Amino acid sequence: MSSQGIASLIAVLILGGLIVFQLLLALGVPWGAAAWGGEHSGALPSNLRWGSVAAAGILGLAMWMVLARAGWLAPGSNVLWVKIVTWAFTGYFAFNVVMNVLSKSALERAIMTPVSAILVVCLVLVSLL
Repeated sequence: MSSQGIASLIAVLILGGLIVFQLLLALGVPWGAAAWGGEHSGALPSNLRWGSVAAAGILGLAMWMVLARAGWLAPGSNVLWVKIVTWAFTGYFAFNVVMNVLSKSALERAIMTPVSAILVVCLVLVSLL
């Protein structure tokens, strides 16, 4: 498997883990200190739970783009809008790295910063396919 194939696989695994994490937050699991700036140490309030549902959807779209860019799902890797959206997600997650570094939550900085950074490296490799 090529380095881009490995990067695609790692990105999909990370995105899948983040989807599960966001859905658990939406269901009220008390991990608020690790998300959304870490301002809620227990379960998230209702508005952020809905935000986690939306985040899971965005992460699912990102996963689809990675799989498409890798040629594993339709519409395939050479479609222009797939290339553009994959690069857009790369920028989005790079911004997430910055926001995680600036988080008030030590837990969010310790966990989400490296996870997001690894995801960005993988997405750069996937985007360069």
